Amino acid sequence: MITLDNTLDFQLPDALVAHEPPEARGLARDEVRLMVSRLGDDRIAHTRFSHLPDFLSEGDLLVVNTSATINAAFKGAREAVDGSESNVMLHLSTPLSENARQWVVEVRHRSATGTTPLLDAEPGEKIKLPAGGSARLVAPYMPEFSNGRTRLWIADLSLPESALAYASSHGTPIRYGYVPRQWPLHFYQTVFAREFGSAEMPSAGRPFTYAVLDRLTRKGVRIAPLVLHAGVSSLDADEQPYPERYRVPPETARAVNGAHAEGRRVIAVGTTVVRALETVANVDGHVHSDGGWTDLVVTPQRGLRAVDGMLTGLHGPKASHLSMLEALAGRDHLALAYDEVLQQGYLWHEFGDVHLLLP
Repeated sequence: MITLDNTLDFQLPDALVAHEPPEARGLARDEVRLMVSRLGDDRIAHTRFSHLPDFLSEGDLLVVNTSATINAAFKGAREAVDGSESNVMLHLSTPLSENARQWVVEVRHRSATGTTPLLDAEPGEKIKLPAGGSARLVAPYMPEFSNGRTRLWIADLSLPESALAYASSHGTPIRYGYVPRQWPLHFYQTVFAREFGSAEMPSAGRPFTYAVLDRLTRKGVRIAPLVLHAGVSSLDADEQPYPERYRVPPETARAVNGAHAEGRRVIAVGTTVVRALETVANVDGHVHSDGGWTDLVVTPQRGLRAVDGMLTGLHGPKASHLSMLEALAGRDHLALAYDEVLQQGYLWHEFGDVHLLLP
Protein backbone atom coordinates (compact mmCIF):
# COMPACT_ATOMS: atom_id res chain seq x y z
CA MET A 1 0.00 0.00 0.00
CA ILE A 2 1.28 3.49 -0.78
CA THR A 3 1.99 5.94 1.97
CA LEU A 4 1.10 9.59 1.54
CA ASP A 5 3.71 11.25 3.72
CA ASN A 6 3.73 14.86 4.90
CA THR A 7 4.53 16.00 1.35
CA LEU A 8 1.66 13.95 -0.14
CA ASP A 9 4.17 12.17 -2.35
CA PHE A 10 3.92 8.92 -4.32
CA GLN A 11 5.24 7.43 -7.55
CA LEU A 12 3.11 7.92 -10.68
CA PRO A 13 4.18 5.64 -13.56
CA ASP A 14 4.07 7.16 -17.04
CA ALA A 15 1.81 4.30 -18.11
CA LEU A 16 -0.92 5.79 -15.92
CA VAL A 17 -0.84 9.22 -17.58
CA ALA A 18 -3.62 10.02 -20.07
CA HIS A 19 -1.74 11.25 -23.13
CA GLU A 20 -4.82 11.93 -25.24
CA PRO A 21 -8.58 12.44 -24.86
CA PRO A 22 -10.68 9.34 -24.25
CA GLU A 23 -12.31 9.90 -27.64
CA ALA A 24 -8.93 9.16 -29.23
CA ARG A 25 -8.86 5.91 -27.24
CA GLY A 26 -12.23 4.86 -28.67
CA LEU A 27 -14.28 5.92 -25.64
CA ALA A 28 -17.14 8.36 -25.22
CA ARG A 29 -16.59 11.09 -22.65
CA ASP A 30 -18.80 9.33 -20.14
CA GLU A 31 -17.01 6.01 -20.58
CA VAL A 32 -13.93 7.02 -18.59
CA ARG A 33 -13.50 5.04 -15.40
CA LEU A 34 -15.08 6.18 -12.15
CA MET A 35 -13.98 5.11 -8.70
CA VAL A 36 -16.48 5.76 -5.91
CA SER A 37 -15.09 5.78 -2.38
CA ARG A 38 -17.19 6.05 0.77
CA LEU A 39 -15.66 8.12 3.54
CA GLY A 40 -17.70 6.55 6.30
CA ASP A 41 -16.66 2.94 5.86
CA ASP A 42 -13.90 2.99 3.18
CA ARG A 43 -15.98 1.00 0.70
CA ILE A 44 -14.78 1.34 -2.89
CA ALA A 45 -16.57 0.65 -6.16
CA HIS A 46 -15.22 0.69 -9.72
CA THR A 47 -17.43 1.55 -12.67
CA ARG A 48 -17.76 3.87 -15.68
CA PHE A 49 -18.79 7.50 -15.44
CA SER A 50 -22.03 6.79 -17.30
CA HIS A 51 -23.17 5.03 -14.11
CA LEU A 52 -22.69 8.14 -11.93
CA PRO A 53 -26.47 8.52 -11.35
CA ASP A 54 -26.53 5.09 -9.70
CA PHE A 55 -24.45 6.45 -6.81
CA LEU A 56 -26.44 9.64 -6.20
CA SER A 57 -29.78 10.13 -4.48
CA GLU A 58 -32.85 12.23 -5.05
CA GLY A 59 -32.24 15.67 -3.59
CA ASP A 60 -28.45 15.54 -3.88
CA LEU A 61 -27.07 18.84 -5.17
CA LEU A 62 -24.24 18.87 -7.70
CA VAL A 63 -22.51 22.24 -7.94
CA VAL A 64 -20.74 22.76 -11.27
CA ASN A 65 -18.35 25.29 -12.77
CA THR A 66 -19.63 27.01 -15.91
CA SER A 67 -16.32 28.65 -16.82
CA ALA A 68 -15.27 27.95 -20.40
CA THR A 69 -11.66 27.32 -21.43
CA ILE A 70 -9.85 29.77 -23.71
CA ASN A 71 -7.00 29.28 -26.15
CA ALA A 72 -4.46 30.54 -23.64
CA ALA A 73 -1.18 29.35 -25.22
CA PHE A 74 0.77 31.34 -27.82
CA LYS A 75 4.00 30.66 -29.68
CA GLY A 76 6.33 33.59 -29.23
CA ALA A 77 9.86 34.88 -29.38
CA ARG A 78 11.62 36.06 -26.24
CA GLU A 79 13.41 39.33 -26.85
CA ALA A 80 15.86 39.58 -23.98
CA VAL A 81 17.28 42.82 -22.67
CA ASP A 82 20.54 42.16 -24.57
CA GLY A 83 18.60 41.89 -27.85
CA SER A 84 18.82 38.11 -28.28
CA GLU A 85 15.74 36.05 -29.15
CA SER A 86 14.63 32.52 -28.33
CA ASN A 87 11.52 30.44 -28.97
CA VAL A 88 9.08 30.48 -26.06
CA MET A 89 5.47 29.71 -25.27
CA LEU A 90 3.40 32.34 -23.48
CA HIS A 91 0.51 31.13 -21.33
CA LEU A 92 -2.18 33.55 -20.23
CA SER A 93 -3.38 32.86 -16.70
CA THR A 94 -5.77 35.59 -15.57
CA PRO A 95 -6.47 39.27 -16.39
CA LEU A 96 -5.57 41.95 -13.86
CA SER A 97 -6.98 45.11 -15.43
CA GLU A 98 -10.50 46.17 -16.33
CA ASN A 99 -9.67 46.36 -20.04
CA ALA A 100 -7.87 42.98 -19.83
CA ARG A 101 -4.64 44.46 -21.23
CA GLN A 102 -2.62 43.47 -18.16
CA TRP A 103 -2.48 39.75 -17.43
CA VAL A 104 -0.71 37.27 -15.24
CA VAL A 105 1.30 35.13 -17.65
CA GLU A 106 3.75 32.25 -17.62
CA VAL A 107 6.66 32.13 -20.07
CA ARG A 108 7.98 28.68 -20.97
CA HIS A 109 10.88 27.39 -23.04
CA ARG A 110 9.63 25.78 -26.25
CA SER A 111 11.18 22.77 -27.97
CA ALA A 112 10.12 19.88 -30.17
CA THR A 113 9.41 17.75 -27.11
CA GLY A 114 7.30 20.25 -25.19
CA THR A 115 7.72 23.18 -22.83
CA THR A 116 9.44 23.82 -19.52
CA PRO A 117 9.20 26.81 -17.17
CA LEU A 118 11.46 29.77 -18.00
CA LEU A 119 12.80 31.05 -14.69
CA ASP A 120 15.45 33.61 -15.68
CA ALA A 121 13.32 36.33 -17.29
CA GLU A 122 13.78 39.94 -16.23
CA PRO A 123 11.47 42.97 -15.99
CA GLY A 124 11.25 44.82 -19.28
CA GLU A 125 11.68 41.79 -21.52
CA LYS A 126 9.38 41.64 -24.52
CA ILE A 127 7.69 38.54 -25.88
CA LYS A 128 6.76 38.83 -29.55
CA LEU A 129 3.43 37.16 -30.34
CA PRO A 130 1.54 36.28 -33.56
CA ALA A 131 -0.08 38.96 -35.77
CA GLY A 132 2.01 41.77 -34.34
CA GLY A 133 1.04 41.18 -30.72
CA SER A 134 3.44 41.38 -27.81
CA ALA A 135 3.70 41.05 -24.06
CA ARG A 136 6.11 43.10 -21.95
CA LEU A 137 7.05 41.64 -18.58
CA VAL A 138 6.45 44.23 -15.87
CA ALA A 139 7.16 42.52 -12.54
CA PRO A 140 7.03 39.11 -10.87
CA TYR A 141 3.51 38.17 -9.80
CA MET A 142 3.17 37.62 -6.05
CA PRO A 143 6.87 36.80 -5.56
CA GLU A 144 6.27 36.04 -1.89
CA PHE A 145 4.63 32.77 -3.00
CA SER A 146 7.17 31.79 -5.65
CA ASN A 147 9.83 30.24 -3.40
CA GLY A 148 12.52 32.32 -5.10
CA ARG A 149 11.57 31.16 -8.61
CA THR A 150 9.83 33.73 -10.79
CA ARG A 151 7.47 31.62 -12.84
CA LEU A 152 4.46 33.93 -13.14
CA TRP A 153 4.71 37.53 -14.34
CA ILE A 154 2.53 40.60 -14.59
CA ALA A 155 2.64 41.53 -18.27
CA ASP A 156 1.32 44.40 -20.37
CA LEU A 157 -0.29 42.99 -23.51
CA SER A 158 -0.27 44.87 -26.80
CA LEU A 159 -2.74 43.09 -29.06
CA PRO A 160 -4.64 44.00 -32.23
CA GLU A 161 -7.96 43.09 -30.56
CA SER A 162 -9.31 42.10 -27.15
CA ALA A 163 -7.42 39.36 -25.36
CA LEU A 164 -10.27 36.86 -25.65
CA ALA A 165 -10.80 37.59 -29.35
CA TYR A 166 -7.04 37.38 -29.95
CA ALA A 167 -6.91 34.06 -28.12
CA SER A 168 -9.73 32.71 -30.25
CA SER A 169 -7.88 33.69 -33.44
CA HIS A 170 -4.23 33.02 -32.59
CA GLY A 171 -4.00 30.83 -29.50
CA THR A 172 -4.22 27.14 -28.75
CA PRO A 173 -5.23 25.26 -25.58
CA ILE A 174 -2.53 24.95 -22.96
CA ARG A 175 -0.96 21.52 -22.93
CA TYR A 176 2.06 20.00 -21.24
CA GLY A 177 4.60 17.41 -22.26
CA TYR A 178 2.44 14.45 -21.29
CA VAL A 179 0.01 15.39 -24.12
CA PRO A 180 2.23 15.00 -27.20
CA ARG A 181 -0.08 16.49 -29.84
CA GLN A 182 -2.38 19.48 -30.07
CA TRP A 183 -6.13 19.00 -29.71
CA PRO A 184 -8.81 21.53 -30.73
CA LEU A 185 -10.41 23.69 -28.06
CA HIS A 186 -13.67 21.73 -28.00
CA PHE A 187 -11.80 18.83 -26.42
CA TYR A 188 -11.15 21.16 -23.47
CA GLN A 189 -14.74 22.31 -22.93
CA THR A 190 -17.33 20.79 -20.62
CA VAL A 191 -21.06 20.60 -21.26
CA PHE A 192 -21.42 23.27 -18.57
CA ALA A 193 -19.15 25.85 -20.27
CA ARG A 194 -20.90 29.20 -20.62
CA GLU A 195 -18.48 32.04 -19.78
CA PHE A 196 -14.98 32.17 -21.28
CA GLY A 197 -12.20 32.79 -18.81
CA SER A 198 -10.34 29.64 -17.69
CA ALA A 199 -6.74 29.25 -18.81
CA GLU A 200 -7.13 25.51 -18.30
CA MET A 201 -10.19 23.28 -18.30
CA PRO A 202 -12.18 22.69 -15.09
CA SER A 203 -11.64 19.06 -15.97
CA ALA A 204 -13.78 17.29 -13.35
CA GLY A 205 -16.80 18.25 -15.43
CA ARG A 206 -15.43 16.85 -18.68
CA PRO A 207 -16.99 13.35 -18.46
CA PHE A 208 -20.54 14.72 -18.20
CA THR A 209 -22.72 14.20 -21.26
CA TYR A 210 -26.29 15.26 -21.93
CA ALA A 211 -27.33 11.64 -21.51
CA VAL A 212 -25.85 11.55 -17.99
CA LEU A 213 -27.46 14.91 -17.17
CA ASP A 214 -30.83 13.61 -18.34
CA ARG A 215 -30.57 10.57 -16.07
CA LEU A 216 -29.56 12.76 -13.13
CA THR A 217 -32.51 15.08 -13.70
CA ARG A 218 -34.96 12.18 -13.92
CA LYS A 219 -33.59 10.80 -10.67
CA GLY A 220 -34.15 14.11 -8.88
CA VAL A 221 -30.51 15.14 -8.55
CA ARG A 222 -30.28 18.94 -8.69
CA ILE A 223 -27.57 20.97 -10.38
CA ALA A 224 -26.47 24.49 -9.46
CA PRO A 225 -23.89 26.64 -11.28
CA LEU A 226 -21.08 28.94 -10.24
CA VAL A 227 -18.06 30.40 -12.01
CA LEU A 228 -14.39 30.11 -11.12
CA HIS A 229 -11.96 31.00 -13.88
CA ALA A 230 -9.03 28.63 -13.41
CA GLY A 231 -5.50 29.93 -13.93
CA VAL A 232 -2.54 27.90 -15.13
CA SER A 233 -2.11 24.56 -13.38
CA SER A 234 1.65 24.27 -13.87
CA LEU A 235 2.43 25.01 -10.23
CA ASP A 236 5.54 23.53 -8.72
CA ALA A 237 4.80 20.79 -6.22
CA ASP A 238 5.36 23.09 -3.25
CA GLU A 239 3.51 26.12 -4.65
CA GLN A 240 0.11 27.07 -3.30
CA PRO A 241 -2.73 28.01 -5.71
CA TYR A 242 -2.73 31.64 -6.78
CA PRO A 243 -5.80 33.91 -6.54
CA GLU A 244 -8.54 33.23 -9.06
CA ARG A 245 -11.73 35.04 -10.12
CA TYR A 246 -15.05 33.56 -9.02
CA ARG A 247 -18.76 34.27 -8.74
CA VAL A 248 -21.34 32.41 -6.66
CA PRO A 249 -24.84 33.55 -7.74
CA PRO A 250 -27.68 34.01 -5.24
CA GLU A 251 -29.67 31.06 -6.58
CA THR A 252 -26.73 28.72 -6.02
CA ALA A 253 -26.18 29.98 -2.49
CA ARG A 254 -29.89 29.35 -1.79
CA ALA A 255 -29.68 25.87 -3.29
CA VAL A 256 -26.68 24.92 -1.13
CA ASN A 257 -28.27 26.25 2.04
CA GLY A 258 -31.56 24.59 1.16
CA ALA A 259 -29.91 21.23 0.57
CA HIS A 260 -28.20 21.36 3.95
CA ALA A 261 -31.42 22.41 5.66
CA GLU A 262 -33.09 19.31 4.18
CA GLY A 263 -30.24 17.03 5.19
CA ARG A 264 -29.19 16.54 1.57
CA ARG A 265 -25.64 16.22 0.25
CA VAL A 266 -23.78 19.02 -1.55
CA ILE A 267 -21.28 17.52 -3.98
CA ALA A 268 -18.71 19.75 -5.68
CA VAL A 269 -17.76 18.92 -9.26
CA GLY A 270 -14.06 19.74 -9.12
CA THR A 271 -11.61 21.52 -6.87
CA THR A 272 -12.53 24.86 -8.48
CA VAL A 273 -16.07 24.49 -7.14
CA VAL A 274 -14.75 23.59 -3.69
CA ARG A 275 -12.57 26.71 -3.66
CA ALA A 276 -15.43 28.99 -4.68
CA LEU A 277 -18.01 27.52 -2.30
CA GLU A 278 -15.66 27.42 0.67
CA THR A 279 -14.72 31.06 -0.01
CA VAL A 280 -18.33 32.13 0.64
CA ALA A 281 -19.02 29.71 3.52
CA ASN A 282 -19.34 30.80 7.13
CA VAL A 283 -17.91 28.62 9.88
CA ASP A 284 -21.33 26.98 10.27
CA GLY A 285 -21.46 26.06 6.57
CA HIS A 286 -24.00 28.70 5.55
CA VAL A 287 -23.01 30.19 2.20
CA HIS A 288 -23.77 33.58 0.69
CA SER A 289 -23.63 35.02 -2.80
CA ASP A 290 -20.43 36.86 -3.68
CA GLY A 291 -17.77 37.29 -6.34
CA GLY A 292 -14.35 38.75 -6.97
CA TRP A 293 -11.01 37.12 -6.22
CA THR A 294 -10.36 34.22 -3.90
CA ASP A 295 -6.99 33.36 -2.41
CA LEU A 296 -8.40 30.63 -0.18
CA VAL A 297 -6.25 27.54 0.23
CA VAL A 298 -8.24 24.64 1.66
CA THR A 299 -6.18 22.57 4.06
CA PRO A 300 -6.97 19.74 6.48
CA GLN A 301 -6.41 22.20 9.31
CA ARG A 302 -9.10 24.53 7.98
CA GLY A 303 -11.43 21.76 6.89
CA LEU A 304 -14.51 21.97 4.67
CA ARG A 305 -17.68 23.80 5.68
CA ALA A 306 -20.09 23.73 2.74
CA VAL A 307 -19.05 20.66 0.75
CA ASP A 308 -20.05 17.11 1.70
CA GLY A 309 -18.65 15.21 -1.29
CA MET A 310 -16.52 15.79 -4.36
CA LEU A 311 -16.09 14.57 -7.91
CA THR A 312 -12.53 15.13 -9.00
CA GLY A 313 -9.81 13.98 -11.31
CA LEU A 314 -6.65 12.27 -10.09
CA HIS A 315 -3.98 14.63 -8.82
CA GLY A 316 -0.25 14.22 -9.19
CA PRO A 317 2.34 13.68 -6.43
CA LYS A 318 2.65 16.59 -3.98
CA ALA A 319 -0.14 18.52 -5.74
CA SER A 320 -1.77 21.14 -3.52
CA HIS A 321 -5.18 19.74 -4.49
CA LEU A 322 -4.35 16.59 -2.52
CA SER A 323 -4.43 18.74 0.60
CA MET A 324 -7.98 19.76 -0.31
CA LEU A 325 -8.96 16.11 -0.76
CA GLU A 326 -7.42 15.31 2.61
CA ALA A 327 -9.55 18.04 4.17
CA LEU A 328 -12.60 16.12 2.97
CA ALA A 329 -11.51 12.50 3.25
CA GLY A 330 -8.73 12.37 5.82
CA ARG A 331 -5.21 11.08 5.24
CA ASP A 332 -5.99 7.39 5.74
CA HIS A 333 -8.89 7.25 3.31
CA LEU A 334 -7.01 9.30 0.74
CA ALA A 335 -4.05 6.92 0.93
CA LEU A 336 -6.40 3.94 0.59
CA ALA A 337 -8.13 5.48 -2.43
CA TYR A 338 -4.93 6.42 -4.23
CA ASP A 339 -3.45 3.01 -3.60
CA GLU A 340 -6.57 1.56 -5.22
CA VAL A 341 -6.48 3.72 -8.34
CA LEU A 342 -2.79 2.97 -8.80
CA GLN A 343 -3.35 -0.75 -8.41
CA GLN A 344 -6.34 -0.68 -10.77
CA GLY A 345 -4.51 1.29 -13.47
CA TYR A 346 -6.62 4.44 -13.55
CA LEU A 347 -5.41 7.28 -15.78
CA TRP A 348 -4.28 10.70 -14.52
CA HIS A 349 -4.65 14.34 -15.68
CA GLU A 350 -7.33 16.22 -17.59
CA PHE A 351 -8.09 13.45 -20.09
CA GLY A 352 -8.01 10.70 -17.49
CA ASP A 353 -10.40 8.99 -15.07
CA VAL A 354 -12.32 10.42 -12.12
CA HIS A 355 -12.94 9.83 -8.44
CA LEU A 356 -16.19 10.40 -6.55
CA LEU A 357 -15.83 10.84 -2.80
CA LEU A 358 -19.08 10.43 -0.90
CA PRO A 359 -19.86 10.62 2.82
